[in-house]
Amino acid sequence: MEPTLTPSATPAVQLPVMLVAEVQDSLLVVVHDLTRLDGLLAHTMENLMERFTTASANLSAPEFGQSAELDAARKALHAAVTELQFQDLASQLIVHTSKILQGCAYRLASESMGNEDGEAVPFVADVPERPNPVTQDEMDAGSIELF
Repeated sequence: MEPTLTPSATPAVQLPVMLVAEVQDSLLVVVHDLTRLDGLLAHTMENLMERFTTASANLSAPEFGQSAELDAARKALHAAVTELQFQDLASQLIVHTSKILQGCAYRLASESMGNEDGEAVPFVADVPERPNPVTQDEMDAGSIELF
């Protein structure tokens, strides 16, 4: 692959069309896998929240009374529920990464293969400019960070 100069004197690299198509397909497969991962995380988090809610309700039953051990278990359960918020952060990162990869795939196709007459090349208009939409690296009960 030897760099060539285009009429506008911009350096360019000639790539075989099959290579570009394979890279584009691979990028779109990764986007699909990330979407599946996001769905699996959401499903798992719903199940965990349901189980934690049930456990919390069971531990709050009046017949258990009060004890230091029971209070510690309730606090640990509450902390675990707070930590489940990571799914929201993970989902935002997955969506962000998917948009970037999809944008790269479509731009690669558009730049290397061009537009054929009558054929519209899909394009992701809202490719994120920020490198990381989620900057939070820890969570504490009662804190909130708006992005």
